[in-house]
Amino acid sequence: MTSTEREITEPVDLCLSSGRLNRAAVGWTRSPLHRTAVTGWGRTKRWEYWGVVTPTHVIALTVADLDYAAQHQVWVLDRVTGVEVDTVAVVPLGRGVVLPASSGGGPVRAHAKGLDITIDDGDLGTRLRAATGRVEVDLVASVPEGHESLGVVVPWSDRLFQYTLKDVARPVSGTLVVDGVRHDVPADASWAVLDHGRGRWPYSMSWNWGAGSGTVDGLVVGVQVGGRWTDGTGSTENALLAGGRLHKCSDELVWEYDRADWLAPWHVHDQARERVDLTFTPFHERASRMNLLVVAAETHQCFGTWTGWMADDAGTRVRVDGVTGWAEEARNRW
Repeated sequence: MTSTEREITEPVDLCLSSGRLNRAAVGWTRSPLHRTAVTGWGRTKRWEYWGVVTPTHVIALTVADLDYAAQHQVWVLDRVTGVEVDTVAVVPLGRGVVLPASSGGGPVRAHAKGLDITIDDGDLGTRLRAATGRVEVDLVASVPEGHESLGVVVPWSDRLFQYTLKDVARPVSGTLVVDGVRHDVPADASWAVLDHGRGRWPYSMSWNWGAGSGTVDGLVVGVQVGGRWTDGTGSTENALLAGGRLHKCSDELVWEYDRADWLAPWHVHDQARERVDLTFTPFHERASRMNLLVVAAETHQCFGTWTGWMADDAGTRVRVDGVTGWAEEARNRW
C-alpha cells in the first residue's frame, strides 16, 4: 500500500497539553524538528539506540526508559571470531537514567551496576562513550555537511503514537577496547546509525527494521526500511540516503525471510518493485528472549550486507551493493 505523507518543515510539538497526539505533528522531516516531550505515565517509551559497524566489530549501545524499568545495554560482536560480549542492566522504574525530551536537547546518561553510558552532542558530532567490566567505547559520530535524517510520527490513535528518528550513514571514528585489547575505529570505513524514539505504545507490537550504511561507487549511501508496526497508519519509516540527501518512500514494504533459518537471505521490496528491491545476506544472528508473562520480548537482529537498489525522488535506481548493516524482527508485550 502507498500512503501520502506530509513533509514537515517547521518545528512542531508532538503532544497537546492534554498529552494526546498533536495531529499537526503527523508527517516526516529531514531534520529533527519535533519537540517530543511526552507527558504522563503508562506505556511511555523513550530510548536512544546507536548501532556502529566497523571493519572488525559491531557495537550496540542502548539507553531505554520503558516506564516500569530502564533497560541499558552494551553489546559488541567480533566480526572475525563471532564472539559476543554483552552487558545488560535493568533498573526498576528507570532510576538514574537521563534522556532529553527531544533529539539533541541534552545529554544521555545510563549508570547502573557494571555499566555506564554517556552520549553528548557537540560541534564535531555525537560522542559515544561506554564502559563495562570488559569493554570501553569512545567514539565520535560526525555529521557531514548537508546530512539529512528521517523523522516520522506514527499515529495509532490520539492516545497511542510514536516519534522515531532514524539517522543512518554517520561516519564514526575512535577506539574500542575489549578485554584490554585496543581496536582503532577508522572513519573512512566505519558507520553509526541512531534510532531515537519517544512515544506511547500499544501493549503488544511487532516490527521489522533494517538499516545499512556505506560507500557505493564513491557515493555515501544509507538504507532505512521498516514494517509491520507502521502498517495501516498512513506513515512509513522507509527512505534512501544518497550523498546526504534523503529520499522518502511512502510505500508499505513486503518483508520476506525464513523464521526457521534467520541466516538465510532476506528480501525487502514494495509490491510493484518500483521503489525498493533489496536483498539482505546475514553473517551473524543476535537473538534475545525475555518472558515475564505480562512483559515479554523476542528479537532476532541479523547483521550482514545489503544488495539491490532503492529509487530516489526522481525515480533513478541507486545501487546499495555492499552496504553493511542489519535487519531484524522484534515482538514485544510491554
